[in-house]
Amino acid sequence: MKHSNPVIKEFAYSMAHVPDLVRYGSKPRREISKDASVEESISRSLRSYSEARQYPPNRVFIGELSPAELGKIEKPWFDSDTSTLPLLHEEAFGEIVPQDLFYALIKLADVLQPSLFELTSVGCELLRSAAGNSLFDGDAKMNFDCAPDSEIERLLSDDSSLRILSGDELVGCFQADNRAEGRGDQNVSAAHLLEALCTKASAAYALQSLLTRSRTAAGQIDYIISCGEEACGDRYQRGGGGMAKAIGEMCGCLNASGMDVKNFCAAPASALVTAGALVQAGLYNQVAVVAGGSLAKLGMTFQPFLRAGIPILDDCLASMAFLVTRDDGQSPILHLERGSVGLASIGSSTSDEAVYRELIVEPLEALGLKMTDIDKYAPELHNPEIMQFAGSGDVAKKNYRMIAAMAVMSGLMDKADMPGFVEQIGMSGFAPTQGHIPSAVPYIGHAVQAMQGGTIRRAMFLCKASLFLNRITELFDGVSFVLEKNPRAS
Repeated sequence: MKHSNPVIKEFAYSMAHVPDLVRYGSKPRREISKDASVEESISRSLRSYSEARQYPPNRVFIGELSPAELGKIEKPWFDSDTSTLPLLHEEAFGEIVPQDLFYALIKLADVLQPSLFELTSVGCELLRSAAGNSLFDGDAKMNFDCAPDSEIERLLSDDSSLRILSGDELVGCFQADNRAEGRGDQNVSAAHLLEALCTKASAAYALQSLLTRSRTAAGQIDYIISCGEEACGDRYQRGGGGMAKAIGEMCGCLNASGMDVKNFCAAPASALVTAGALVQAGLYNQVAVVAGGSLAKLGMTFQPFLRAGIPILDDCLASMAFLVTRDDGQSPILHLERGSVGLASIGSSTSDEAVYRELIVEPLEALGLKMTDIDKYAPELHNPEIMQFAGSGDVAKKNYRMIAAMAVMSGLMDKADMPGFVEQIGMSGFAPTQGHIPSAVPYIGHAVQAMQGGTIRRAMFLCKASLFLNRITELFDGVSFVLEKNPRAS
């Protein structure tokens, strides 16, 4: 029996501005351990919420501005005033939440007993006030309790605990798993558990936003796939996973099961393809794909920013969620015909030309299409302002040049036509540099809106993965798929 292609019915994008967690990013934490004065230098270079809220790439990520509009804004973007620009859509794809609200979400995500995140009396007041503006504001567990100041002081006397600050105010203490089974296990240290709860909390906020936007009851979700890079596990399982069900539990998806998909930066594409296959096979009706933010990557490029005397721009945790369902006759279809999903095979992974042929040319041929039949290509969409300060250049632009070169090698155009082709099918990068977050799928929301508005018909999403980062192979990986306007949509 032939099944119709699934659709991406809804999407949500969220960001949490968490400047006081930058010190606990992997790079800052390591540098602070070598030189304690680095922490003060970081503190002096943090942005306010209003600055992060108006930062043009952040506004593109949540759908208030388009990638095309971003490309017209003169750099430096961090010094731009976009407050007067009109909203791209009446309803954005999500929101940028302030730090105190995100702390409240971390506290809500903390289900261990004894608690990992203990609050001061000041912290309780800050979090209670912030929680009133949350998608979770009806949750009774948002009525937080605080620990006595003497208890907070005792906990912080342990060097393994982390001070959680809101500006100059001490919000609380974040601890390791100090139960007998956790002692001495670096995998459940305070730093690693804070990373895990940041991923859970940010992904849950995106999922809750997805449920609200799609008017889907939590109990209607059949399956959840988490596709973040972060590990969660103890000394025996390490990165064993379990994030998906933890996220679903936080959102009340009591009828769902779930799993984690790991494929470095390409995991969101792998997860969407897997979700589509599960729906197409008839196993599930509604599958949510979620990706939480990466605390480890906060402040990853802080040193070039300090040297340049500009604010630290990698200060936000980004998260995404997508709802994959059966064809509803309106939403864009996710092509899953045989051969239409691109892959970077083991045998091709040492050649850029071979990889791009497998990711672009062969899947399109399977669909009876040419490269010029795709209106927009979405590769890795890293914010170039962050990447250029880090010395990595404009990643999106490099990818578009490779795509155009492949079109030339395929005989579809002359070399002289490459700049025009790039201008037509490309866009500026805008996503935070958080591994899996920038990899193509931040454009899904914009693509859906463009398809509904009739300005594009097809978009191709190209995700690459740096498998060599796991130290056990020199290979990289890649996944691609085509999203197309529903032929039955009005």
